[in-house]
Amino acid sequence: MTELATQQRATGRSETGLVEVCTGQRLLPEVAAAFAALQADAADAGFRLAIASAYRSFERQCTIFNAKAQGQRPVHDDAGNALDLAALPPEQALGAILRFSALPGTSRHHWGTDLDVYDAAAVPDDYVVQLTPAEVSPGGPFDDLHCWLDERMAAGDSHGFYRPYAQDRGGVAPERWHVSHAASAQPFEQALTPDLLREAWRQELGGDGLALQALIEECLDQLFARYVTVGEGWCPRP
Repeated sequence: MTELATQQRATGRSETGLVEVCTGQRLLPEVAAAFAALQADAADAGFRLAIASAYRSFERQCTIFNAKAQGQRPVHDDAGNALDLAALPPEQALGAILRFSALPGTSRHHWGTDLDVYDAAAVPDDYVVQLTPAEVSPGGPFDDLHCWLDERMAAGDSHGFYRPYAQDRGGVAPERWHVSHAASAQPFEQALTPDLLREAWRQELGGDGLALQALIEECLDQLFARYVTVGEGWCPRP
């Protein structure tokens, strides 16, 4: 992949080469193959490993972020309580959004390497997956699946998938449901920088296409370090 292609993929502005693994969900081919192998192992263990969300474009992420910032989609605290963003100072409102939703151009879902998973066998067919801590905590419908994944990851037997948001480092909230094909994700991790993000925004948004844009640009380097950079140790390194 050329440097330009890597940069476009890293910021969610390229869909080239993605393959559909189920209705509406796309991944890079090597990630799709690894996921199929993990699905087969999960089936042998009694789980029906399914995808709630995989590839997401820059445009889609921007729509999600703006809707939350403008009060059109709910924003919750760590306990799952809805927040009134209009009652918060702009800096706190921005932090509340970024706790669970990435800035457009920074989501790992842009890469075709990361996905949110659940156990379709644990819930009725008409169940609406929410991707909440309660669903993946002890007593939740998907806890057993994630305990099994924990064991596979610890044993190095998860077909390359690990959790970038397993720990709370004060930025993005822990997301037990979010798994990443580490080897495939690393080139995009390395390519994504604040300067690349600024250039993507300039090309895609102009000066006013992003809610809270002035505030975000003013403190982008700090936001990037807190909410985009994933600390060392989330996966084995070669």
